[in-house]
Amino acid sequence: MRYVILRDDDTNVLTPPDCLERLYRPFLDAGLPVNLATIPAVSTDAKRPDGLPEAFLWRHASSEKRLPLQKEQMLVQYLRANPGFHVVQHGHHHDPFEFDRTDQAEIATRLEAGRALLQNAGFPRPETFVAPHDKFSPIGYREVASRYQVISTGWFELARLPRSWWPKYAIAKALRRPHWRVNGTMLLSHPGCLLSYMRPYDTMLEKIKAEVQSRSLTVLVTHWWEYFRDGQADDQFIAVLHSVADYLHSAKDVTVISFAELAAGKVPLD
Repeated sequence: MRYVILRDDDTNVLTPPDCLERLYRPFLDAGLPVNLATIPAVSTDAKRPDGLPEAFLWRHASSEKRLPLQKEQMLVQYLRANPGFHVVQHGHHHDPFEFDRTDQAEIATRLEAGRALLQNAGFPRPETFVAPHDKFSPIGYREVASRYQVISTGWFELARLPRSWWPKYAIAKALRRPHWRVNGTMLLSHPGCLLSYMRPYDTMLEKIKAEVQSRSLTVLVTHWWEYFRDGQADDQFIAVLHSVADYLHSAKDVTVISFAELAAGKVPLD
């Protein structure tokens, strides 16, 4: 059996529920869990690492510097009314290098505050963490691993890992394992954002199928705002996403799971 975790990044207080509904209704109706990496209190001036504004702020019209998720009750109520959505923690404000820093106290404060904000919005205590732009420092990794059962990121680099993790990383690297464990925390990598408007639409589904068949567990990453760039729906891209839903639902050797199921030990990591 092959397992897939669908991870959609950047849900925040400004995300229109209608966008999530259009994208993920086929998944929800088929009983396929959708993991939303959710920003607890988004910075309204959030920038990418290259200094450009984050695209998920396209509906932004607030003068406030940060907006907590619970401020938009229509979105919160929509997510809570659809249990197929699983909210996981995506940073705190989504600053570009939010957890790629050396200040241990600052990292700890952001982790705890972000987790509390998601719980205050009525969601279960998050046990999975996704860093903005998958950026961690060694201290960032250590602080996150001490609090969360699952870390989902793009890749692992030796220089960014705590030194005490190096032996286990070396073993995982030698055995070509994309996922590994440290002190009970599961460390998951993913094969890039396969669902992206920057990739060819006509080969996207076949590429995803090949990646799913190449390993026991695949984290499939996308971003809701990529389907609605500048507020305009990309119908062709949305159709590709829905074809992925059809594939995941119909494939007899593929099971779609949530991060929570993995954390609960219901699915083997290796």
